Amino acid sequence: MNELMNVNDLLGLGEDDKSSQQRLDVNIADLQPFHNHPFKLYKGKRLEDMIESIKEHGVIIPLIVRPVENGKFEILSGHNRANAGKLAGLTKLPILVKEGLTEEEAMLIVTETNLIQRAFSELAHSEKARILSERHKAIKSQGKRTDLISEIEIITSGKNSRELTSCQFGEKIKSDKEIGSDYDLSARNVARYLRIDILIDELKEKIDSNEIPFNAGVDLSFLDEGEQIIINEILNTNKYKISLKKSNFLKKLSQNKKLNKDMVYKILSGEYFKRAESKSKVKFTNKFTNNIVNRYVTEEVDIKELEDIITSLLDDYFSN
Repeated sequence: MNELMNVNDLLGLGEDDKSSQQRLDVNIADLQPFHNHPFKLYKGKRLEDMIESIKEHGVIIPLIVRPVENGKFEILSGHNRANAGKLAGLTKLPILVKEGLTEEEAMLIVTETNLIQRAFSELAHSEKARILSERHKAIKSQGKRTDLISEIEIITSGKNSRELTSCQFGEKIKSDKEIGSDYDLSARNVARYLRIDILIDELKEKIDSNEIPFNAGVDLSFLDEGEQIIINEILNTNKYKISLKKSNFLKKLSQNKKLNKDMVYKILSGEYFKRAESKSKVKFTNKFTNNIVNRYVTEEVDIKELEDIITSLLDDYFSN
């Protein structure tokens, strides 16, 4: 049986179901990438191998798309096949059209098919974050979404395809606790990735390129969007590095509603910490300490008691 010509039969769909999807061959020019595609396209040898495979065998697994305006189709699954097919000289590609999808269902197809085609370990941090986030959302919508994931797996299971890897899911969506075991992650790390997914795209890119440490990115996810934009702008115009010390301080100031652009600049530049360190290194002169000791230390008042008195008086002074 030809898996491209009999996708509906392969999925076990009835006549009513077939109206929601159809298999076609379309011009590559009529395809456009998913509007919020979070995954990077293949490069180097992996792309070259896919091009050679397509030249020899064609595109075996159809792209999954949905119709958009002007007779175009938005790619949900198959961005790499479309790119490699174009580079291989093809003008048309096989597609499976899915209609009536919600935005969340469309994104679930995007993430699930990417994970089926790649190993989780080879994804960038932002890509892992998006997949875990979509899986987390799917847990709350078992019914139709469970069926959708099963359908995706069947569509993308061409036996002779050299485009797929062996990273397959089970039939059921896992519970919250089991998500981490699917990807060899602790529950704590799953939570961290869910935080990373809510960062603005520019900061996600900096995490992927190691400009921002992963755990520092988790701290930054607690800042609001405006504060994140300020941080990105300052990093783009300067060569400042973000350490965990800086990110944690930014997080605390944000939570206390004390973070502004001037403070962000002082923290990222290190100026704030230099001032704090210089103040902590101030030492009393011998003349000052000797005068205090000679004047107030007696048989009744030792140095320790004098220190306590001075500390108490200073606390009262600065608290007022």
